[in-house]
Amino acid sequence: MIQRKQSTWILLATILGSSMVFIDSSVVNVALPRLQTDLAASVTSVQWVVEVYILFLAALMLVGGSLGDLWGRKRVFAVGIVLFALSSVWCGLAPNVSQLIAARAVQGIGGALLTPGSLAIIRSSFPGEQRSRAVGRWSSFTAITSALGPLLGGWLVQHASWRWIFFINVPLALVVLSILYWRVPESRHERESSPLDWLGALLAALGLGAIVYGLIESNNLGLGHPVVLVSLVSGGIALVAFVLVELHSEAPMMPLRLFHSWTFSGTNLLTLLLYAASLATFFFLPFNLIGVQGYSPTAAGAAVLPYTLLLFLLSRWSGGLVNRYGAKLPLVIGPLIASLGFLIFAIPDTGGSYWTTFFPAIVILGLGMAITVAPLTTTVLGAVDERYAGIASGINNAVSRIAGLLSIAILSIFVVRVFNSTLDIRIAMLHVSPAVRHTLGAQRTMLVDAQIPASMQGMTRRAVQQAINESFVAGFRLAMEIAAGLALASALCSLLLVSPCRERFRASTMDMQHQDGHGKAAPMKAYRRYNSNK
Repeated sequence: MIQRKQSTWILLATILGSSMVFIDSSVVNVALPRLQTDLAASVTSVQWVVEVYILFLAALMLVGGSLGDLWGRKRVFAVGIVLFALSSVWCGLAPNVSQLIAARAVQGIGGALLTPGSLAIIRSSFPGEQRSRAVGRWSSFTAITSALGPLLGGWLVQHASWRWIFFINVPLALVVLSILYWRVPESRHERESSPLDWLGALLAALGLGAIVYGLIESNNLGLGHPVVLVSLVSGGIALVAFVLVELHSEAPMMPLRLFHSWTFSGTNLLTLLLYAASLATFFFLPFNLIGVQGYSPTAAGAAVLPYTLLLFLLSRWSGGLVNRYGAKLPLVIGPLIASLGFLIFAIPDTGGSYWTTFFPAIVILGLGMAITVAPLTTTVLGAVDERYAGIASGINNAVSRIAGLLSIAILSIFVVRVFNSTLDIRIAMLHVSPAVRHTLGAQRTMLVDAQIPASMQGMTRRAVQQAINESFVAGFRLAMEIAAGLALASALCSLLLVSPCRERFRASTMDMQHQDGHGKAAPMKAYRRYNSNK
């Protein structure tokens, strides 16, 4: 049993390390509108700032966990911290958007190394009862940092610079590294480790990267362009090869046999659809709040705070719904409520009070997600044998990130198309000169950040700005309607595929609450809270 003083240091190191990733995942979205203006970046480049980070984080996370088992959890966690901190400095100093994208790719690799390591260190350092309490504290503090992240980021963007949202990772990293090397013991997997599935990770990264590249570049080149078609086809081939490799690998990073369970397949499909809707929403929402509605970055960060607080405050209550009602009911009702939230996001136009426009949508979406998230994790873990609980949780987390990766790329196509067509109609109604139309046409890739010619003043300038704002709102509405459809589809997946049996999941929960050791399940409360940070 570890000493109380040492346990405090271990918790502090893992909480601060994880918080770097959780804060960064939420705070960057708030900074995107200001970042786009400062770097004169197109919407395609802004997408890559988010997408390349998610790509490497999702593709390498399962490998990152295996590396910790093989080479030492503290060592790999420390390497992830160093890589994340150095790439954060690069992000903050990036003179142009191309360098920022490259730095974000390295940051994603660092995140893939440190994210699975935080819980792995806790699981290996704390025995039995202590582990449950330790992971509970870890979950509570990381949830709080996730909630405060957008607010802090918005304040930094407004009062300092968007670059500071990356620089704040440096002092956190120095504190974590100091604690790691002085207070945290090393640990490895006791049994002989399996070979790492590097080929599977490479094919997953290449496949997802090629598909996302094709989708994003289609906004500039068109879906029929040879570069886009080659990218999409190449990505599809790589993903097919990934499946074949996983089927025949001795130690696959994603054991496909787990998907023989209808419930496991259904819950992961639900995750893909529902998280695709929610993560795309929180990508586009800051552009609406800051660029169209005129919110300050701080206000935009505070606007989404009710969503995160609902997830945090209701996680324990919603976690007990599976025992009380079975898995199917909350996993149908939660996405249905979330779909209503997405639809309400499509109602506001330009202007209006936050409390009557976006607040109701954020609260209803938060309620729907809160009902869904904890039962979702419980059901994912209860659908597989207990020795696969860790990999099942890892797969579900990877699926949630892949959902965001694909949905941002796909929904951006719809938003850009609607923005362009609506802007053409509205500009034509204003009867502006051909020179102004040409200038605005060159600014289309900036979306709501399109620059109006300086020569245009007075009522005409305000009318053109209103046309740009309303064109973006039209695209945003379509994205929210698609998101609502995805949420409804996720509810249908639960209805058709998820087992309604209550006894099975109650037994699984009891087993997981008492099991420990390597390769076994961590406490259910911990996994519920961990999943709420996705």
